Amino acid sequence: MLSKFDIQKLQDLPIESVANALGLEVRRHKCLCPFHDDSHPSLTFSTSRNRYRCYVCDARGGTIDLVMRYLNKDFLSACKWLSEEHDVVITIPEPSSLNPKPSKTFDASRYERFFQHPWLSEEAKRFLFEDRRLDPRVIRWCRLTSWRDKQGVPWLQVPYFDRSGQLIGVQNRNLSSYLPQPSSLNPQPRFRFPSGSACSIYNLPVLNLLRPGETLFIAEGCSDAWSLMSAGHKAIAIPSATLLTRKDKELLQSLNAQPSSLRSTSGRSQGENLHFAMYPDNDEPGYRLFLQLQEILPNLVHHQLPAGCKDFSDYYLKSLISHP
Repeated sequence: MLSKFDIQKLQDLPIESVANALGLEVRRHKCLCPFHDDSHPSLTFSTSRNRYRCYVCDARGGTIDLVMRYLNKDFLSACKWLSEEHDVVITIPEPSSLNPKPSKTFDASRYERFFQHPWLSEEAKRFLFEDRRLDPRVIRWCRLTSWRDKQGVPWLQVPYFDRSGQLIGVQNRNLSSYLPQPSSLNPQPRFRFPSGSACSIYNLPVLNLLRPGETLFIAEGCSDAWSLMSAGHKAIAIPSATLLTRKDKELLQSLNAQPSSLRSTSGRSQGENLHFAMYPDNDEPGYRLFLQLQEILPNLVHHQLPAGCKDFSDYYLKSLISHP
């Protein structure tokens, strides 16, 4: 079975975001109910309780229930779909056996060479530089690369390094939507993680560049971190609003509690605390993540995104358009 912690992460995903990912058109917290012949929206979503209910056929439940019923999946398959669709790292148990195999560890040696000489496909260039308008220097710093699988599906490969620069995990992002012609390839998940990948806090090497008194921005997801860096900020990222591990909390607490570990080029402590800031996503999970981080970092500064901007990447793009 999945751990209670993993199940809770999936249950905390915004119910309306899950419905939209399934293809349901949610407007004003309602949509046509897919579980009966519905001509007037009768499936209602409660964002405060994070649940759905149809007042005609009485279908009801949470995020996992909705996926199970709509896609006709069993519990584990629904959880796997949710984790892949929403970039939530969970541990899927192997089928039970008399002699279960031990969990695999991440083999960094298989992937390190790909990031020594990064290569970007046309699909990756379009995603990063045309659609996201990211600074090429940021992409080089993050050592993003790309590849194609045996089916011809293009992937963006994102390395996760610890603070010392050691590769500890890899995230693969599906770029099939950027193919020049509609793809007839088999459906693929949005994200893939090699077995054992430790994709926790992203861009930890940037901590080595911080000076006492500087501001470190905390983003939700790699894309927002790339946009923050392209806008001239130093940033790290939590993988998603539903993933903040105890180990990550301890790391952030250590940064907040021991500013003397950040020293000037002369080797002398500047005696200034590090500052933390965040542009939370304009949704309930984003605000919840901010509150979690504020418990660890009491001085975390909240920057409000303008109306109509769902996240910092959106804000960054709109700023470039209005001030080219």
